[in-house]
Amino acid sequence: MLRSLVLGLGLSSAALACDGCTGTGDVEMVRRARLIQPRMQPDAIPAINGPKGPLPWGQLTFAHTSDTHGWLMGHVKEENYGADWGDYVSFIRHMRYKARKLGVDFLVVDSGDLHDGAGLSDATAKLGGVNGEVSLPIFQNLDYDLLTIGNHELYVADVAFDVFENFAKFYRSRYLTSNVQIMDPKDGKFKYIGRTHKYFTTYFGVRIMAFGVLFDFTSNANNSKIIKAKDMVQQQWFLDAINTPEPVDLFLVLGHNSIRSSTSTFPVIREAIRKVHPNTPIQFFGGHSHTRDFKVYDNSSTALEPGRYCETLGWFAMSGIEAGTGKHKPSGVPTPNRPAINGTTSYLSYARRYIDWNRLSFEYHSDNVRTFDTPRGESVTNEVWDERHRLNLTNLYGCAPQTYCLSCAPQTSELSIYPLVQKALSAVIVNEERKDIPRMIFVNTGGFRFDLLKGPFTYDDSFIVAPFTNAFQYIPNVPYAAAAKLLDLLNGGAPQKRDMDRKHRSFIPRSADACPLDGAQFNSGLVKRKTIVRRQEIVTPGYVTKDDFGIDGDDTPHSAIPFFRTTNDVMAKGGFPTDGSTPDTVDVVFYDFIRNYVLTALAKAGENYTVADVEYYMPPTFTSNDFLPEYAKRFWSKDC
Repeated sequence: MLRSLVLGLGLSSAALACDGCTGTGDVEMVRRARLIQPRMQPDAIPAINGPKGPLPWGQLTFAHTSDTHGWLMGHVKEENYGADWGDYVSFIRHMRYKARKLGVDFLVVDSGDLHDGAGLSDATAKLGGVNGEVSLPIFQNLDYDLLTIGNHELYVADVAFDVFENFAKFYRSRYLTSNVQIMDPKDGKFKYIGRTHKYFTTYFGVRIMAFGVLFDFTSNANNSKIIKAKDMVQQQWFLDAINTPEPVDLFLVLGHNSIRSSTSTFPVIREAIRKVHPNTPIQFFGGHSHTRDFKVYDNSSTALEPGRYCETLGWFAMSGIEAGTGKHKPSGVPTPNRPAINGTTSYLSYARRYIDWNRLSFEYHSDNVRTFDTPRGESVTNEVWDERHRLNLTNLYGCAPQTYCLSCAPQTSELSIYPLVQKALSAVIVNEERKDIPRMIFVNTGGFRFDLLKGPFTYDDSFIVAPFTNAFQYIPNVPYAAAAKLLDLLNGGAPQKRDMDRKHRSFIPRSADACPLDGAQFNSGLVKRKTIVRRQEIVTPGYVTKDDFGIDGDDTPHSAIPFFRTTNDVMAKGGFPTDGSTPDTVDVVFYDFIRNYVLTALAKAGENYTVADVEYYMPPTFTSNDFLPEYAKRFWSKDC
């Protein structure tokens, strides 16, 4: 049957095997073969926009993930990022084999944040379990070489302990938490969740000293402790590690740390290492800011950050380390050819790439289509599918009539998610005992993490769009004159986002489809431009990255998506007089997460309230994760 379908598309069996794929014609062949032999999740959409060419391979080559946040099912509604965790497991298996054939070292690393963002990770907490109890065992099917912890592993005490008791013990010496400790309930003592550091030698003989460092996070649960980087580098174990008598060819710093922002602690660590090793290469692998980025610190120290949500796989290659037997220029593939600092002479050369997380990319780069799926990869794909259904993640609330995006349109536009949020808050957040009292409802935009896409709005989507469980609290009978000033005061105050640069929260709108072999339709109302077609190659909307090496890092070319900033908060009204008059007093309703910001703003408006004045407006079990599903059930059709 497969052979007849192949021949029907004009592809030979030899072509389908895709031995040595190297050009754009091969991308088209792989794409067409994907239409025949889909894997991924059964409801996922195949990619149509393929890689621009083969990946670079160096003496040391890395695959880097970060901020997966439970997205192990992939983006089932978005073809650019439709691969699932089983596809990634298969891909890494093929790339390890390819690296060995090329004679180079290949390391797979992750920079943390495995919780809070999708139903596979989050739904278990709603069932009385622990966030991550389903997703982490699935994640563990990937044989990572090094991993570190993220701040989302530390907000909740039970989650932090689960990571310590199970996840860290699974990866053992490969899980590095150089500055993160937890109180062990067995003896009441603080202990490192993972190992502080790891010294090891790669297959081809490069000697590496590795660390795993979280930024100076302060909102952790009280059973955990974060040691500030400036203090960590003075600790004896760290001083012993960087002064080891063993030879070190590369310092590798894995961290849940933005590589560019002012909150990054990578510069502190680099400075400490440089005092002892002024010329030894230091390679940083960051995370947290949800960006594709590459930064140059000095001529032998750079950093990579690989985006978020299983949208991107970071790829990094370097050559020139005077150690080991690995090939610096493996034959038949592109190799690193840039010094860290342009125009300088260096013995080290670098290359980076940002790979779209889809089967088309993974199959093309593995030189394999017909036999891409490994037994473990297929098993993981099936496990993801089974768990999605066991957790009822595909249960339908209603059909979204359009896509509502976080930042691809102005905040007041009907294309933005925030007018929808205001409508839903007005309709759903009603205390029946006070429904006749006017209310003003304030929520922070940082609580919304993803676009709400057109079509089925499911239980899974409720976690994807608004994963946090903020309760609705209120202060009764606040003078309207003060309440009317609140929104401006909140938006003029300090940012309230948990941990994210608002610039990078928006999802990529579904791409256009100009391919006659695939009938998906472009939502022209979402992005006001047509798909760009160059040399018969489809260029769909997506990531367009500029970093310290320029604009050629994206593995798949895309057209840029508009970006519009959002305010700290939005406000909705309910129960106001129908004649347009203003009431004397209102109930001021807000997420418990922004309670202190609201109290501060009210004080600036001349009304001094305290925590003792705050009550629950809705039952504490009805949270920010619930009001959009409730709105969808009431007001959206279920006929998608």
